[in-house]
Amino acid sequence: MSDPIGVSLLGAGNVGAGVIRALTAGSERYAAAVGRRLELRHALVRDASRAREGLEPHQLTTDLDVVLGDDATSIVVELMGGEEPARSYIAEALGSGRHVVTANKEVIAKHGAALRDLAAEGGVRLLYEASVGGGIPIISPLFRDLLANDITAVTAIINGTTNYMLTAMTQDGADYADALADAQRLGYAEPDPTADVEGHDAAFKLAILCGLAFHVEVGPEDVVQRGITQVTARDIRYASTLGYAIKLLAEGRLVDGELLASVQPTLIARDEPLSKVDGVLNAVQVEGDLVGRVVLEGPGAGAAPTSSAVLADVLDIARDIVAERRPPPPQAYRSMRVRSPGEHHARRYVRMTVADRPGVLGEIGTALGARGVSIASVVQFEVDEDARTAEIVLTTHTGPGEALESALAEIAAAEVVVEVGNVLAMAG
Repeated sequence: MSDPIGVSLLGAGNVGAGVIRALTAGSERYAAAVGRRLELRHALVRDASRAREGLEPHQLTTDLDVVLGDDATSIVVELMGGEEPARSYIAEALGSGRHVVTANKEVIAKHGAALRDLAAEGGVRLLYEASVGGGIPIISPLFRDLLANDITAVTAIINGTTNYMLTAMTQDGADYADALADAQRLGYAEPDPTADVEGHDAAFKLAILCGLAFHVEVGPEDVVQRGITQVTARDIRYASTLGYAIKLLAEGRLVDGELLASVQPTLIARDEPLSKVDGVLNAVQVEGDLVGRVVLEGPGAGAAPTSSAVLADVLDIARDIVAERRPPPPQAYRSMRVRSPGEHHARRYVRMTVADRPGVLGEIGTALGARGVSIASVVQFEVDEDARTAEIVLTTHTGPGEALESALAEIAAAEVVVEVGNVLAMAG
């Protein structure tokens, strides 16, 4: 067998340690699959004096030049996370003629186009299967298996933290604060959970998926983002009564040649597959003209699932090296208008507290109807006899968000309305 293919890591944290373990345990299997042995050369770390399992002291370095100065390193795996210095290091690695594998959703979402161009200029590959969905293979299928399809929609549950929390709120009746504390105790949520609970993490991932599915340049700033912080146990309970589950849904959809992209808590009917994706699992649903609807489900995070995706990319590149195959040409992207939040058409769930007296629903209906918002159903859930108020939930037919926002501004100011408690999208 010829000389080994050198692999160096940038970052040796939880996922990096998983990659090191897998490379060691599966060395013979990987060599048989590729035709040459994979050799772990270096790991760039913050503290090279601290021992790492599976690595010798001479393999640890704090200097990127040591990694890129090693002629035997052909593949660089970036597992540092965050935007910088990860983006700069990826760019330097590509510029030095190394193939790069990364799990970095933020870097790919924000800088993927520039980095892909840099890779193409150098005749090397930039792969990022692990950036979305952990162990779920979705990037590669969009590149290859579904390429013949005209894809019209991608809908996904792609943040395990929020999915765990909403599942706990649904199944155990927990409120938001208790669900978050439990997720943090179990290591599913960071001490600062903002990126997850406000939808930023899912927006990075959706931007990547939209780019691949629709062949457009989409940045996270193009994605309408709303997190789960305002979802209450009452909303969960009321939605269940109506036959729905609430999920943080990431959705990209083509409508009349324009793109709708959003991450927001959404009511999904209980007979839909995505409504049954619970706990820390992720799922991605793709709709294409040839395949119809395809749903991929699996673990969205963790060292082992993410290592699986990372190593799949490493092995793919290694096979190309052995076969002396040139990288495929970069995907061509097109320009497309991205619709603003007010232009998003959807059904809506609206929870509000109103005075418990005749004529209230008529006044609310008049305000909605004046702006073309049609009510699909109204359910009264709770009555406070002392305060003489009632909590109601109304659902609307599909309509533009700006019309509902305008109507609700008038309704909230009405004397008969105590509070507009929450407004959530409804899928379908």
